[in-house]
Amino acid sequence: MSYIKFDKNQLVNLEYSLTKELLRSNRAGSYASTTITGCNTRKYHGLLVSLQPQIDNQHHVFLSSFDVTVIQRNAEFNLGIHKYGDDVYDPGGHKYIRDFNSEPIPKLTYRVGGVVLSKERVFAANDDRILIRYTLEDAHSPTKLRFKPYLAFRSVHSLSKANEDVDTSFKRVKNGISVKMYEPYSPLFMQFSKNVKFVHNSNWYYGLEYSKEKSRGYDSNEDLFVPGFFEVEIKKGESIVFAAGLEEIASTSLKPLFAKETDIRIPRDSFENCLINAAQQFIIQRPDKIDLIAGYHWFNISARDTFVALPGLTLTQNDPRTFLAIVDSMVQRMQGPFFPNNRIGSEFIYNSVDAPLWFFWALQQYVLFTGDIKTIWKMYKKVMSLILGDFNKGTSFNIHTLDNGLLYAGEENDVLTWMNAKIDEKPVIYRNGLAVEVNALWYNAIRFYIELAEQAKETKGLNVWRKIAKDIEGSFLNTFWDEEKGYLADVVRGDKKDFSVRPNQVIATSLPFSPIIDEIKNRILQIVELELLTPRGLRTLSPKNLDYKGIYKGDIIARDSAYHNGSAFPWLLGQFADAYLKIHGQSGLSLIKNLYKGFEDEMVEAGIGTISELYYGDPPHKGKGAISQAWSVAELLRINHLIKYYEDNTNHNQ
Repeated sequence: MSYIKFDKNQLVNLEYSLTKELLRSNRAGSYASTTITGCNTRKYHGLLVSLQPQIDNQHHVFLSSFDVTVIQRNAEFNLGIHKYGDDVYDPGGHKYIRDFNSEPIPKLTYRVGGVVLSKERVFAANDDRILIRYTLEDAHSPTKLRFKPYLAFRSVHSLSKANEDVDTSFKRVKNGISVKMYEPYSPLFMQFSKNVKFVHNSNWYYGLEYSKEKSRGYDSNEDLFVPGFFEVEIKKGESIVFAAGLEEIASTSLKPLFAKETDIRIPRDSFENCLINAAQQFIIQRPDKIDLIAGYHWFNISARDTFVALPGLTLTQNDPRTFLAIVDSMVQRMQGPFFPNNRIGSEFIYNSVDAPLWFFWALQQYVLFTGDIKTIWKMYKKVMSLILGDFNKGTSFNIHTLDNGLLYAGEENDVLTWMNAKIDEKPVIYRNGLAVEVNALWYNAIRFYIELAEQAKETKGLNVWRKIAKDIEGSFLNTFWDEEKGYLADVVRGDKKDFSVRPNQVIATSLPFSPIIDEIKNRILQIVELELLTPRGLRTLSPKNLDYKGIYKGDIIARDSAYHNGSAFPWLLGQFADAYLKIHGQSGLSLIKNLYKGFEDEMVEAGIGTISELYYGDPPHKGKGAISQAWSVAELLRINHLIKYYEDNTNHNQ
């Protein structure tokens, strides 16, 4: 039996099945995503969503959906499903679904009278192409299939509307056609493994509704273009493969290609394998570099997310080569001491104080996993020196070192840390000044740099950094610690100290080099466990705080208000687990193992086989935000690695 499986009653219950989403991406940067029934509920859904470098290097939806109709004895049964306004589903093909199987690839089985038709999807690993195999499992009379493609040709962030500018023409190619609705898009090639009849009958379908967008307060209605339909006869036991891609392909290669792509998939037959499978979805091979996408469906390149996620996604899988390649991609894009932390259109945004410091942490993890200090020093000593030097002497965003060695960052409405939500261009959480995790990361970066230089016996100028590290050791606790409260301030500006209980202080307890002693780490972890720990992550604010919001829902303002004021983030569990096991050793394994194993239930929730961006701070801790987030998946893989490490090394002490 498949590890991930849904029964007939679950599949036909749209209230249940439309909350379950499938995602498959590839190294070319393309992806396919929809619900398990095939009904799109987001503008980000589509069967072929690909990057368009000639436009904006962002994802664009080409093939939104692909309906199949079974024709037998002049009776037609459309197996597609689309939602329109007033909760109208037309056609209602979901009622014919009898089975869903996830192994080795997603497979839906439909029954219409005496006809049993299965539909399997696989994505080409290195090509902008989706492959769908239709197999007539059973039939008692001659059967014909009709296929109708719904096209969008638009950015994932917008919606298609009927217009007169669309190019309704098509070109015939081997066993199919190519279309290009607008310039300067790539053409879309739709081809079959056998000869098919294409009837050119172009129409707009109006008012398809995306329920997820509606609930998020966005425009949710779209018009999609159908250029015509394909028809083909199919015999009992026969399989037909359909391909939609951005380049023409030999139709004779489709069946063997489908088999090949299926064979190379990591089976999602266990919790760990699901995470390993999901980990591959974030890595993209561009023509000149390898990148990491922070999450699906709307995230792009983010240095902070990249450096936090890289160890879990690559090093736990014994893939240091990809780790270094992605780091190099980030280094190539640096501006001064800053890495790109977002991308709007073709423009990178450089506004993170902590991303350059997470860069040091990622390199530390590489050394911990591989023991290869020489490579890191040789390849990145100039970059590390640049970051530390510029931050020390002062750089953009009012980033500079104080006399006590601590790092000050930000002014006015800057949002430079990971808690960067804004409403009306103003920070939801004002964290400019001395942020606790930034200064912990700053200290850790300096100490790591000193360690590497000493190992390489390059000690020139190190006395400056030794002094700053010593200054931080003397000032960190005096600045952030409150003995009576028993935890660290989140942000300090002059005499003002924000003692909201937030998870950022956990990072100060987990880093390889920490400016605080174990006794204080333990007291911090006790507060965090008591007020912030949930089965799905650390809350971003204690429920005892009046600003706490435990439910993440509503329009963009409501969601941004809750984003860092109570929502629970799985990635923070990596830092918590690291610190907790350092303090408690094997006696702490029970708690960490329970947290890790608890996520197995999420394999059939939200993004199937992957981990969401965030969860409700309140029970039942429902998954929200992006359905598959790189650092969520990565840190669970790293937690699993830590568990195995501590199980194998009873006296381990980092």
